[in-house]
Amino acid sequence: MATPTGPLSIPVSSAAAISEQATYRKVAWRLTPLLLLCYVVAYLDRVNVGFAKLQMAADLQLSDAVYGFGAGVFFLGYFLFEVPSNLILHRVGARVWIARIMITWGLVSMLTMFVRTPGMFFLMRFLLGVAEAGFFPGVILYLTYWYPASRRGMTTAWLVTAVALSGLIGGPLSGWLLTALDGVNQWHGWQWLFLVEGLPSVLIGLLVLGKLDERIETARWLSDEEKLLLLDNLRADAEAKTQTSVRMVFTNPRVWLISLIHFLFVMGLYGVGFWLPTLIKGTGVADALTIGLLSAIPFGAAVVVMLAAAKHADIRRERRRHVAGSALAGALGLLLAVLWADHTALAMCALTLATAGIITTLPLFWCLPTAFLGGAAAAAGIAFINAIGNLAGFLGPYAVGWLKEATHSSAPAMYLLAACMALGAVLALALPARLVDR
Repeated sequence: MATPTGPLSIPVSSAAAISEQATYRKVAWRLTPLLLLCYVVAYLDRVNVGFAKLQMAADLQLSDAVYGFGAGVFFLGYFLFEVPSNLILHRVGARVWIARIMITWGLVSMLTMFVRTPGMFFLMRFLLGVAEAGFFPGVILYLTYWYPASRRGMTTAWLVTAVALSGLIGGPLSGWLLTALDGVNQWHGWQWLFLVEGLPSVLIGLLVLGKLDERIETARWLSDEEKLLLLDNLRADAEAKTQTSVRMVFTNPRVWLISLIHFLFVMGLYGVGFWLPTLIKGTGVADALTIGLLSAIPFGAAVVVMLAAAKHADIRRERRRHVAGSALAGALGLLLAVLWADHTALAMCALTLATAGIITTLPLFWCLPTAFLGGAAAAAGIAFINAIGNLAGFLGPYAVGWLKEATHSSAPAMYLLAACMALGAVLALALPARLVDR
């Protein structure tokens, strides 16, 4: 085994290497559970409208196209305020700004229970996007304050398991709320869904305000030696990053290419995320609770696959092929979901492959831009990439709804999403290995 080296390429003892591993484990146990909890409720509040649709569409007379537009308009608000929000976070600190984001989006999500018309539905979805803008790129930026690129893949994977966990937990919970509370206090099940699932965001936002540490230097639970080790690793990592201004980020061709890749992957993510309950229903399953339980299966598989892929990518220090392979698996799953649409068991196998492949691209993808952007450029670049990518969060659900309504079939929409995932895989392989494989 090669002798481990420190951040400045100075040989260190095996005891020191063990100490470094223990230090990062300590950081992970301190930061990851809270951030993971934040993202679970964030993603749940973002996509629970997919379950609400099972009742809400009939109550509010929403067509598939209207629902798709309303589900996606969230991302227009998100897009407009993404970069400003992340720059504010970089200036005022993660603790206050992430708490502010969580509390406001929780309140907006809860108020969605009172919508009565398509216009009100569009407005609340837009305001939810404005409230949540900057959360995910802010957390990704926050991780760069603690971890070098070589350790960020697995850390990001643990964070992004929130996407899968929110489906694993939220599916059965949403199905139960729709059936068990329907009619209680003369409210529909979908109204209770927004109320019950929005409240945790407010409470956890208050927890963030009291518990989240801003940076290494202010963490009282780290010793001076541990702080020095972590800071030295970050300094060494910074030397490999592109030093550029915020303005130059927006003219950097590589940033635009990575933004396009993210756009294509998000097309697949939210195309499936917002429509998974409807796709399962289309296989012949009618009961909302059963749909919720079945929807947990793809997300449970995604947790296992994502963590395994991220660990392997960190060990190999290779990102591009892992990203491409995951995206192609997602595309294959979408195609098989069309082929097996009339068979619930086979369709669930296909949707599990699609969901696991698509979600696994996320933590692997975010290792690409954070490998070469640092400082204020990272704050602006990460937010910009996420904002451009999340425009697909508007286009994806709307395109699925429009195609489904126009063709009376889910097949064309699944073909579109599969093509997006495949193209994203090809473009990921086009990135220079020396830039991102660290």
